[in-house]
Amino acid sequence: MMIQKSRTGKLAVLMTAIAMLILSGCHINAPRARYGSLPSNTFGTKFPKPDKLGPHSFYYNPFEVNGLVYTCKGGHIDIYHIRGAADNTRHFINLARKAIAKSKKSFSYNYTLELSVHKVTLTYPDNWKDIPKEEKQRIAEEVSYIIGPYVAHNSLVWHEILTWYGTNFAVIDPELNSAFTWEDVYSNLIGVKLAVKAMQDPDLSYDKAMTKAIYDELERLDVQPKEVAKKAAESVNNKWYKGYFFTDMLMRNFDVGLDGSVTPMLVPGVEECDCEPEPKTVPTLDGLELKDSGIEYEIKPNVFEQGAIFKAAGSKKIFPDKHFPAIMEDSVERAKKRGDLYNL
Repeated sequence: MMIQKSRTGKLAVLMTAIAMLILSGCHINAPRARYGSLPSNTFGTKFPKPDKLGPHSFYYNPFEVNGLVYTCKGGHIDIYHIRGAADNTRHFINLARKAIAKSKKSFSYNYTLELSVHKVTLTYPDNWKDIPKEEKQRIAEEVSYIIGPYVAHNSLVWHEILTWYGTNFAVIDPELNSAFTWEDVYSNLIGVKLAVKAMQDPDLSYDKAMTKAIYDELERLDVQPKEVAKKAAESVNNKWYKGYFFTDMLMRNFDVGLDGSVTPMLVPGVEECDCEPEPKTVPTLDGLELKDSGIEYEIKPNVFEQGAIFKAAGSKKIFPDKHFPAIMEDSVERAKKRGDLYNL
């Protein structure tokens, strides 16, 4: 799964979607590619009715509705990102569970259209060989719900880093403009958390549980009618972005949870809202040590821009916990040089 953003009109969206549909065939039973919206009242951005989002579907469903909504506690939220991040999380949980149940030393994955490889090396208890199969399966289930969300969140932050450093996933659709927009990371994090909730629902299938979880979460965050979402986006025109057919983003949100949580950016002056932003904690590996387990999570960039990323990280091997702080510091400096506004 990879999320693209619409910013060059309907033709670009159609061509990008066709390319994704063709290329996503190489990842059978993996999350499908999706495209997303810029948080702006510009050409190509959809503002759906938040009570008519249709069913969630891991596989393609023509009745699934996406776009940009506005919540009083979470600001703008991209439904594309929620759905894509959730499916991505589900996939990483399943990869981890299967690998551990089979006592594999590692597993890896790369998104459709993305060359970077996410490799997870697993560490087992010293007595792993002596543990009964049923107990191994139980441990695999518990541990996968720690590893999967952690890898999913960091892999989605990595996608933003790639686009920020200039990687283009579809030649017709330049990506840097969409990197670290103010709703990106928070929307993704909602999806990561909802996936866990949906997968653990004892009564509903994953798709039905996700459908319900999305509606419940938006209601809890005090979602507003589509007119408010559109008006809120328009209110920061020429402040956080400019343009209509070709949009330039002027505001970047670099809060990726390095302090343990991500706080959403609320659009100032939305008269329908009088709330404080609601932070969300990011997934961690806490709890693995209680299972005498551990992981090493490495990202192999495999992109032309990796030299600049390696320089920012101070390393030619990228481990999120160790190197994301330095990369984000460099990202802020790049924003300053570009003249962009930014939030930390």
